[in-house]
Order: sequence, then C-alpha cells, then structure tokens
Amino acid sequence: MTERPAQRTPNRQLAALIAEAGFSNAGLARRVDQLGLEHGLDLRYDKTSVTRWLRGQQPRGTTPALIAEVFTRRLGRRLTAQDLGLDACAPVYAGLEFAATPEEAVDIVSGLWRKDSGSHAELRKIAFTSAGLVVPSRDWLIGRADEKVARAEPPPRVPPQGRPASRPVGPQELAARRRPTSERVPGHRVTGGDIAALRSVGELFRTLDDAYGGGHARQALVRYLEHECEPMLRGAYGEQTGRRLFAAAAELTRLAGWTSYDIAAHGLAQRYFVQALRLSQAAGDRAYGAYVLVTMSRQAVYLGHGREAVQLARVAQQGAGGSAPPVVQALLHAAEARGHGVLGEVRACTAALVRAERALDAARPGDEVPPWARFFDEAQLADEFGHCHRDLQQFRAAAQHAERSLQLRAPGYARSRLFCRVVLATARLGLGELDQACQLAAEAAAQAAEMRSVRAVEYVRDFERRLEPYRDAGPVRTYRDRVAAYG
Repeated sequence: MTERPAQRTPNRQLAALIAEAGFSNAGLARRVDQLGLEHGLDLRYDKTSVTRWLRGQQPRGTTPALIAEVFTRRLGRRLTAQDLGLDACAPVYAGLEFAATPEEAVDIVSGLWRKDSGSHAELRKIAFTSAGLVVPSRDWLIGRADEKVARAEPPPRVPPQGRPASRPVGPQELAARRRPTSERVPGHRVTGGDIAALRSVGELFRTLDDAYGGGHARQALVRYLEHECEPMLRGAYGEQTGRRLFAAAAELTRLAGWTSYDIAAHGLAQRYFVQALRLSQAAGDRAYGAYVLVTMSRQAVYLGHGREAVQLARVAQQGAGGSAPPVVQALLHAAEARGHGVLGEVRACTAALVRAERALDAARPGDEVPPWARFFDEAQLADEFGHCHRDLQQFRAAAQHAERSLQLRAPGYARSRLFCRVVLATARLGLGELDQACQLAAEAAAQAAEMRSVRAVEYVRDFERRLEPYRDAGPVRTYRDRVAAYG
C-alpha cells in the first residue's frame, strides 16, 4: 500500500493504544488485514507498516477507519481515526460507525449521499460484513435520544445605520429568495412544509420500489437526499422540528439502503442502515430504530447470516420495549422467526411466529400505527409464515400460507407478490407438483424481467437450482423455453 510522506512527530496516540490493547506490531497488522478481507479488501500490511504509522506516516483510503474498528472491538469502546492520531478517511468508509453526536451523524451520512450520487461504482462493490453489525446495534440499544438537536438561526441582518430597514428588492435578490432548498445559504429555517415534502417524496419512492424494484429510481432518491435533505439538516430548526426532520431523514436513508440492498449493493446498503439507525436516535424514535434493525435483520437473512439476523431482531425487541404498538411487535417477532427459519431451528421459529400472530391479533382498528408499519398486515404475516415453512422444508404449510398471502396482498406490492409466488412454486415442487411449480415460477420470471431488482432475479434463480434434479422432465423443458424468451 502507498503511504503519505512521514510526519515529523511520532504518533504517540497510536503507540499508547497499541500498548493498552496488548498488540504487537505484527498482531495489529494481521487484524487490519483480516478486517479488510471482511470488507472485500486485500491490504497485506505487516509489522513494518505499523512501524511506519508509529513514526508518523498516514495510511491511505479505508485503512484509518479499519484500524479504528480493530481497536474498538478490542477495547470495547468506540474509537475514531482521530483518536488514533490518524487522518479521517472519506465518510463512506466510516459509514459503519455510530456517530457520537447529531452533527457527526449529519457529516457521515451526507458524505455517503454525495459519494453515492456520483459515478462511484466501487461503492456498490463494498462487501457486507456481519462483524459491522455489532457496534451500531449495541450503541443504539444502550444509547439515549440526543439531548439537543436544535440548530440556531443565523443572526438577523441589521440594515446599515442611517438607512431604512425596508427597501426595494432587486431582481437578483428576489431570485435568490426563490431558489430551491438545495441552493439556499446555510441557516435556512426549516419549516413544517419542508418536512412534509420529505415525507411525500419518501412515499413516492417507496411506491416505485414496491412496484418496479430498487434499481428503478434509487439514484434519483440519493440525489434528492444530497441536494434537498442535507441543506435542511444543516439549516436552522428548533427541537420539535429538528426531531421531525431527523425522523424524515432516517426514513429516506433507510429507503436508500433498502433500494441498495435490492440491487445487491450489500455493503453500501449496510452503511445506509447504520446511518438511518443513528438518525432515528437523533429523532428520539425508538420504534423506528427497531424497524431499521429489522431491516438489517432481513438483509442478514437474505445473505444467510441467520444467527446475526436473530440477534438483530432481539435487540430491536429489547430496544422498542413493551410499549410499541401490537403491529410493530408482530413485525419484530416475525423478523426473529425468519432468522430461526434460515438456521433450521424449528421450535424457536414456530414460537416466534406464534408471538407475531398473537401480537397482530391484539391490534385493534383504532390503534395508532406508525405509517411505516402499516404494510404489516395479515397478508404480510402469511408471507412470513410461508417463507419460514419453506426454509424449514415444511412444504404443505408453506403452500397454504403463500396462497393466503397472494389472495390478500394488494397488487401494488408487486415485488413482494413475486417473492411469495416463488415461495409457493418452491413449496409445490417440494410436494412433487412439478407442473404447478413450473407454471408459478414462469409467471414470477416474467415479472422479474420487468423489474430492476437483483433480489427478484435471485429468487427465480434459487428456484431454478432446485429444479436441477428434474431437468429432463417435460414441464422443466417447457419452463426453460418460456423463461429464455424473457431474456
């Protein structure tokens, strides 16, 4: 790795932390290399590299954040690159950090938006790391809402002495007043209308994502966050407005992560989720933070990290507490069930599904349900049952629940319906009903071809892998011919 020219003074901060952690130079280098591999990086540092850092050289790129993470894990407290006497790296590489303050959170997430809105294709290649889930979820669980998020207004403009306060407004100044939020000077006063606009935009992008896949308008969402949401977060607002602003920003950031996850940019999605979790803490919204953890749990399930998925769901349950609405409780228990299902833990999965079902049954029409949780209804619960029974190879039950979900699910949730159709196809295949299985899967493949969703394609491919033992059967040949036409 290429290093920057040596500084004049030794790095005493790093030396002190190495001594505290009990690392040898070679041991630190080895741990940095191992953590780099978790992020898809081939670093190849050695004890000589650490000696150079101690002499004052600055490692480039992602390395300062990786070194800080090594010490964070070892010492059990959050450390930044600056704590180690190292230059901070680009915010995108610090995206797995749980910021200490709202201001730091805004710096990290806005850096992520700016990087992602450009042509930085390498961001979408960053690897997912299960180890990166530990510190943020722990910090959220033990953390409290920030005491203060308000930002002061800029000082009022004082007219020059001897001139009247009111004066004619010229065309240039009038144009400046009419500029969109993204072009306003720092200190713009955030209004309720600004926050309503953020939420309306979120609804629009959620609808597009559900119907057409995460790749359809993801870049437009990220650019909106950069050009509209960031200036608001850096504007002026009181406590109540600030909490609402951070809540809206958390929802949009989670959605940016969700759409990244849908196109298989898993490391990038993970960073968005961590930052959405931090923004939810600034908002003082524990229930939404729990929902972000559930989102992270679902990504872990998809990637086969069942144990981490269960842990995230349980942290979400603990953090939300018993005061969360029944629908939210159902959502949290269903997420845990999915993790147990991937692990093949029949009893634990069944128990979590029962808890989810009881919680949803306890919901009443007049209950106040957060808008982001309203999707979790009988159709969604049936979908969760279907996925779990499929993973446990309980195919008859999987088919029953998947059919019920498809009957109840609204057409607008096109991608969810596609997933459920593939679950039903897999269940039919497991029951030996090859004709029906291939027919259902062909319908799903036709839908997937119309979407920008890697997950949708991967669901179909998973079914096709299960077809291999029957590859010479007539229904399978017919299926392959049909699917070939969609390509």
